[in-house]
Amino acid sequence: MPALSPDLRKALLALPEKEKDQLLVRLVAQDAVLIEQLAFRLLEGDEALEIRRQRLQMQVDDPVRGYHQTPNDLLHIVRQLQARLAYHAKITGDTHGEIELTLRLLTNIFRHQPEAVARLHGPTQPLLQHLARRTADVLKQVAKLHPDYLVELETSLNELLTLLYASAAAPLARELGVPARIEN
Repeated sequence: MPALSPDLRKALLALPEKEKDQLLVRLVAQDAVLIEQLAFRLLEGDEALEIRRQRLQMQVDDPVRGYHQTPNDLLHIVRQLQARLAYHAKITGDTHGEIELTLRLLTNIFRHQPEAVARLHGPTQPLLQHLARRTADVLKQVAKLHPDYLVELETSLNELLTLLYASAAAPLARELGVPARIEN
């Protein structure tokens, strides 16, 4: 996006209030993400973030538990859910919620789909690689948070890491440098 020249910026700021408002509304209407971000910030109440998190938690819990014909079916669902979690964080700025829900998603896969993560072979390899990479990514996200959050997330992280290293994804996790345990 090109930057405004200083002269154009001054001219825009000098416009009458009504004209500025019309321009602002036209510009905002062109960006769907910005519209949703503004609707969240300006229109939804204080409990909206918790309601959004609960909805996402139900989405994270449900599809992972069912039967999936192939590991690729499960991988497809996991990617869709992660896209929803990332979009949630983009709209609400809820990085902590995204991390918590990602940990829950990954842990649920290891808990509820043991046959899909038990062997590292052709059909399961993409899924296991994805799980190891996402675990590494979530650890990087956690490292960027305030240290107090690490205390809060330590149990969930260690549970995920234990399940990861008990699965066939363990060699992939070691290759990525994922620790077997988080110590605070």
